[in-house]
Parts: sequence; C-alpha cells; structure tokens
Amino acid sequence: MSAIQNPFYTPEFHGEYEQISIGRLDLEEGGSIPDCHLAVATFGDPGNPPILVTTWYSGTHQIFREQYVGEDHALDPSRYFIVVVDQIGSGLSTSPHNASGANEAIAMSAFPKVRIGDDVVAQERLLREHFGIETLELVTGGSMGAQQTYEWAVRFPDKVRRAAPIAGTAQNTDHDFLYTRTLMEAITADPGFAGGEYSSNADVQAGLERHARLWGVMGFSTEFWKQKVYTALGFDDMDAFLAGFLQPYFTVRDPNDLLTMMWKWQRGDVARHTGGDLAAALGRITAKTVVIPIDEDMFFPPRDCVAEQTMVKESELRVVEDVLGHLGLFAVNPEYMPQIDRHLGELLDTPV
Repeated sequence: MSAIQNPFYTPEFHGEYEQISIGRLDLEEGGSIPDCHLAVATFGDPGNPPILVTTWYSGTHQIFREQYVGEDHALDPSRYFIVVVDQIGSGLSTSPHNASGANEAIAMSAFPKVRIGDDVVAQERLLREHFGIETLELVTGGSMGAQQTYEWAVRFPDKVRRAAPIAGTAQNTDHDFLYTRTLMEAITADPGFAGGEYSSNADVQAGLERHARLWGVMGFSTEFWKQKVYTALGFDDMDAFLAGFLQPYFTVRDPNDLLTMMWKWQRGDVARHTGGDLAAALGRITAKTVVIPIDEDMFFPPRDCVAEQTMVKESELRVVEDVLGHLGLFAVNPEYMPQIDRHLGELLDTPV
C-alpha cells in the first residue's frame, strides 16, 4: 500500500522545521531506507557551539521549542546552536505512513525494522555532511532520546563532549520490553489495523484509545493518581483526564509510526557493541555524563539508571523530583524545568 495523508504531521501542529535528505540509509537489521529524510528544527547561530537534542516516543522537536529551548533555559540559543532531530518513525522524519517517492516500496506495513543505532548513524551523517559539525558540546534527550544519547556516547565517544540522558536507560529492561509489547498489542488487535494497511489513523481509533489508557497506567505515577493531580490540570476525574488529555494525544498519530518507534524502544541496548557486556560498552564513554532520572518514573526508575550510571567513568546522578512520573518530561509541572535547567546548565558550565 502507498503512503497515506495525516494532517497532524505538518507545521500547523509542529511549528517550522526542515526536511533534510541524508540519502540511502542501510539498516542494522538488514534492508534500507532508499532516501532517508530527517525532520530538523534548529535554534541559534550555526557558529555557536553545537548541541544535539534527540526526541522521545511519539514526541517531536515541538515540545523542545515550547518547553526546553530559550534564552531563559540551559538550552540557550543565544549561546549554542541547538539541533533537534526527529527520530525515524516519528511521523515527520521518514516513517511508514509518509514513505513515498523513492521510499514507496517501504510504505506502511512494508517499513523495515529500525534500531536506535540507525537513528544515531543517520544523525551523525546529517550533522557532519549538512551542518559541518564534527564534535558536539552536548547530546541530550528524554526517554527514547536518552537511549539515543547513550548510543551516541558509546558509538561516537570522540564526538560527544557531554551527555545528559534524561529518564531513560542504556539497556532496556525485560519489564519495559513486556510493557511495550502490551502497548503494541493494543493497536494491532484493533480489526481496523488491517495488518498495517489501514487507510487512515481513524480506522484504528479504538486501538489507539486502548494504547492511550495503557499509558495512563505506567506513564503517570501511582502518586499522580492517588493525589488526583489531574484536577490541577482542569479535569474533574480520572476518566475525564483520559478522554480529554491522553486519548486525543495518541489518536491523531499514525499507528505504524508508533509501532516503528516501539520496536526500537524495546531493543535499545548499547551492549550489543561489546558482545553483550554492558559495563564494557559504558566504559567506552569519554563524555562528561550526567544521568537524570525522574524519581516517580515507572518506565525507567532511578534504581535502573543508577546501576548504569556507576559504570560510566566520572559520571554524576541527578534525580529530578516530579509526581507525574515518566510523563513529567512534558514539563506540565512548573517545578520540572527549573530542575532540568539547573542540571543541564551546570553540566554545560563544567570544563571538559
């Protein structure tokens, strides 16, 4: 089946960005993307020290434009050249639903398996060939962006001066793999999914709604629900919050795009570079590294992050407090960004 239209994946919803071709991308799992396009948003003067920001599952550069980047933040475009690259499968970069032209043969259910490493190889090529960037002052990102941050620091240690993985791990856990499987099954079990050959995301509405409710189980912490924090966001009860916040967030997105990202997420593991030896892989990191978990995160709890952080030479652990848990990444809590800015700012001010 050929690519389909989805009006959500446009500048109307994501602000301005550039589509940049890096050419053919051969993939770790075999196969290739004939003409891989990456959606990129940049902030600041290209002559400033460069920072790479990587995106998380279902998110794009727009959340960073809205919440993380600005002269009042550590990611300050008056001091740095900030490049935010949307991951493959994000819906903006080359993805199942938009694969057309040279990529027509890999549209929809025919889209190949992509790994975190493929994203990082693509990003390195983009930065080097298009922007002339050889070394990064900082690589940072949350959740799947943290997986990419670790991959960068392990795969290209000489190119990364500082690294700040936020709310994510270098090696995905079995629990996370299993939970992500349930998220995938919520979508694929919908008859409208039609083996990935639906004609519109609306055909998979029920599956996407189930997927969203599962995010409510793990994306927000038990304390979020216990304290009824959703009332501070303007919702009267749990069901109103699910119907008014989480479900609309996911139902506009493309199911195959989400599945592409989830497959990557499940298999995020830098230890494949060292025959399964995680300590050896993390021992390759030469970047000044600050690991930033969220205290109530049920996807990537601090204890999982600590276990990895101790394997990274001269690294630090900085725990962010946020009752929202993993979805604190969206910076809804006014106490979240000041913590992130402090940790990133102190890292950027640390000589390396």
